This record gives sequence, structure tokens and C-alpha cells, in this order.
Amino acid sequence: MREDFVVPSTLQTNAPRLHVAIIMDGNGRWAVERGLPRVAGHRAGVEAVRRVVEASPALGIGTLTLYAFSAANWRRPPGEVRHLLSLLRDYLRSEAEACIARGVRLEIVGRRDRLPEVLRDAIAAAEVATAPGRALRLRLALDYSARESLLRAAGAVPAGAPLTAAAFERLLAAAEGSAAPPPPVDLLVRSGGEQRLSDFLLWESAYAELSFTPTSWPDFTATDLAAAVQDFHQRDRRFGGLTDQAAG
Repeated sequence: MREDFVVPSTLQTNAPRLHVAIIMDGNGRWAVERGLPRVAGHRAGVEAVRRVVEASPALGIGTLTLYAFSAANWRRPPGEVRHLLSLLRDYLRSEAEACIARGVRLEIVGRRDRLPEVLRDAIAAAEVATAPGRALRLRLALDYSARESLLRAAGAVPAGAPLTAAAFERLLAAAEGSAAPPPPVDLLVRSGGEQRLSDFLLWESAYAELSFTPTSWPDFTATDLAAAVQDFHQRDRRFGGLTDQAAG
């Protein structure tokens, strides 16, 4: 976190901690605009991850889910895919100690069977090492597709068994490789200027507030995150009902 970052006073609250999800978009375009190879944008994006992870607890964020690598990303050029997976492996290895120090619990959601063995080993080691963390639940979505997860969860429903939303959420968490269901997403942020969900947390984001910014992910700062959270707190969240004033 930059030394000049100050948590806005309006965010210093005892409200329940938020689940914020972020689609970290714009790395490649950021690099191309600067005459750099796309992989340079992904490397710069890792620094943005560090900034938002460090800032999140002070902004009232208890769960942070980052879209690191989608199932559709396998279609990218093989060299770029290899570099992305290598960056993820290096991040897990280098950040585990920092996560432990800050009380960050790290977990990966998504498929693991298609990942290189060295990356799977790094995932397992990081999850075990950071398991005691309670300040922030950091979830990295890796080889992730919300629709595929929903299909796997639906296929696991016992025949003839009564099904509740809570029971389905447990099946969905298992399908996503998560030990326990996350809380519903409160705020979903997408950087890079695009305005779509891209197969990310479709069930969990049913009532999420959406925030789109033209800022490319490598330029995304703790201040940008604070602005999104502050805007979230100013929104009228009715969940299909009416505000007290309108109801009256």
C-alpha cells in the first residue's frame, strides 16, 4: 500500500465485512499501449494485486475474490498462458510469508486437474501455510468458469433429495474446490473498461453491486478500491424490496 493512502473516514465503520470480487482486466492492453509485450502487463498486474490485498482489511473487506485465470484463457497463445501460470506460481511462493504476517488466508477456487504439477504444489503449500489467517479471506479464481461450476454442482445433487439454497451452495463450493461457501458477493469491480461478468461468480453475484472502471488493472490502486467501496456504501440496496421511505 502506498504511504499516502488513507482510509476515508466514511469507510471507518463497524459494518459487517464485505465480499468484494474483482475482474482484473486490462493487463495486455496496458502493455500494448506502452509498446511492451503483453506479459509485461501481467507482471505489472501482480503489483496491483499486492496493493489491493494489503488495503482490503482496512476498507472493511473480509473476503476478496480475484479472477486470476478463467477457463476461457486457455485459448490464449501458449506462450502467454505459460507466463501467466508461471507468474501465479511465483506469486504463491513469494507472497505466502506476507499473507501469514497480515493474517490473510489464501485459497484457490476453480479446476486444478489441468494445472501444471509445480503450480498445484505451490497452491497446496500456500493454502496450508496461510490457513490460520482471519484478517482476510483471499480467493484466487484459477482455471475458473462459473457455468462449469454450476453444472458440476447440479450434477452432484442427490436424486430425489430436497434441495435448499444453502445445500446447493455447499455443493457449489465443493465444485469450485473451496472448503466452505463464501458469503454472497457485495461488490463486483471490473477494471479495464469492459462491462460484462465474463462467467465469474454468477451464483454468488446475484445481488452484487457492479462497478466498472476504465482504469487498467496495472494502474489500479488502493485509492481506486476505496472509491469503489465508498460508492458501494452510498447505494440503495433493496434486494427486490422497497426502501423504508418508499414503502411508507
